[in-house]
Amino acid sequence: MNTGAKDATRSEHRTTFKEGLKLYPKAIGWSMLLSMTIIMEGYDLVLVNSFYAFPAFRKAYGVPTANGYEITTSWQSALTNGAFIGEILGLLFSGLLTERFGYRYTIVGSLVALALFIFPAFFAFDIGTLMASQVLCGLPWGVFQTLSTTYAADVVPMHLRAYLTSSVNLCWLIGQLIGLGVLRGAVHVSSEWSYRIPFGLQWAWAVPLAIAIMFAPESPWWLVRHERYEQAKRSLTRLTKRDGDFNIDGSIELMKHTTQVEKDFGSGVSYRDCFRGTDLRRTEITCMVWTTQTLCGLPMTSYATYFYLQAGITTEAAFDLSVGMYALAILGNLLSWSVMRVVGRRTLYLWGCAACTIIMFVAGCVGLAPDSPAIAWSLGSLIILFTFLYDVTIGPVCYSLVAEIPSTRLRVKTVVLARVAYNIAFMIAGVLMPYMLNPTAWNWRGKTCFFWAGTSFLCFVWCFFRLPEPKGLTYMELDLLFEKRANARKFRSFQQNLASTGYFSLHTRDGVDGWADR
Repeated sequence: MNTGAKDATRSEHRTTFKEGLKLYPKAIGWSMLLSMTIIMEGYDLVLVNSFYAFPAFRKAYGVPTANGYEITTSWQSALTNGAFIGEILGLLFSGLLTERFGYRYTIVGSLVALALFIFPAFFAFDIGTLMASQVLCGLPWGVFQTLSTTYAADVVPMHLRAYLTSSVNLCWLIGQLIGLGVLRGAVHVSSEWSYRIPFGLQWAWAVPLAIAIMFAPESPWWLVRHERYEQAKRSLTRLTKRDGDFNIDGSIELMKHTTQVEKDFGSGVSYRDCFRGTDLRRTEITCMVWTTQTLCGLPMTSYATYFYLQAGITTEAAFDLSVGMYALAILGNLLSWSVMRVVGRRTLYLWGCAACTIIMFVAGCVGLAPDSPAIAWSLGSLIILFTFLYDVTIGPVCYSLVAEIPSTRLRVKTVVLARVAYNIAFMIAGVLMPYMLNPTAWNWRGKTCFFWAGTSFLCFVWCFFRLPEPKGLTYMELDLLFEKRANARKFRSFQQNLASTGYFSLHTRDGVDGWADR
């Protein structure tokens, strides 16, 4: 390892949180700009499911029933799963497009595509056209779900990674809160504009964002991987503030060295390479971390309003409670930044799984009691408490972990696979939940929480044995620890052992590659 790369590594370890804020204000700003695509996605995804409560929407796209017009169950499932299918396809394409064209052009192209795909939704006169629009819009939504996270991981230093990557969850919550606010304002509009205006407001996001992101600097890591070193230097210059102590050449050398080491370790750039060698372990961890978001009981959060409606509150009050729930979730996300800085990612994720297990178990016990308004209020309140704790722990920490665990050469594709795993898990949960809660099906009602308590406990066990702690580690150090097959529970002590013996060497002092057993 040359002197410039070594100095850059030492500098990254020495740089404090406050110094990172002073040195990388531009990188933070550009990362936040790209994360606004997640605000837009959160807004988009909350629309259709909420429109089922709008009489004008049901009349336009539903069928007549004894109580008016209703969207059939099959079409409800088709609209929801159609968006998920589009997202999965968009995710898989994003991994290929980003490697070929870079972050900036991939995101701008996706925003342009979204602006076009909004037209069928805005002008749809039958539910089939609306369904086609959901599938098409899912394609760029899938791109947004990963690239904002991986871009943040690429452009900010080690001590800022957790905050910028976990802020993606905050953006998603803000988007949903904005969507609910717009829907709350349109709930009393009786014409078709009650749903067409919320659809049309998506243009207010897509067009300005596409223009602004055209000027964003490309990821220097992506440029280095493509051996465009002078462009990488210019990009890093645009991402940092002029500082006499910051060595841009050394940082580029560290990126080059890390890339070369990953090549030497056998890390490729295709989806197939995600399942080879040590990258298979990193893919497993990334996929499980994101799937845990579903398995810990997240599908129950959308049913807090359902339980409150059972307790006898009005539809308007139900929307108000949903807005309050998302506001509480945003507060939880902000608190997570302080907690994560002290305890780290692994510990906070374990705490989150444990808290979700306990709350779901208590809610299941409440669900054993006979149905009554008091029981419905209790279940709804427990789900809101669950939402708050989830967004202090699992919700935001997930994004930090999935961005940091993969190798730099396979980061986008590994995160894509993880998000696909999450979408599949959520689709399965979306099919199961109506059966669990519906009185004409399994009729589990509140006892459904026992199921999620069980899956959340299994996630806790997996995290305890398999989830490592990436806090305070450079990408080079993570590469070495995974190559050495370090025990997930001893990542920190393992790194300290490597540091004391010259951890840029692939062997111990006596030349024996035996750290994996220590």
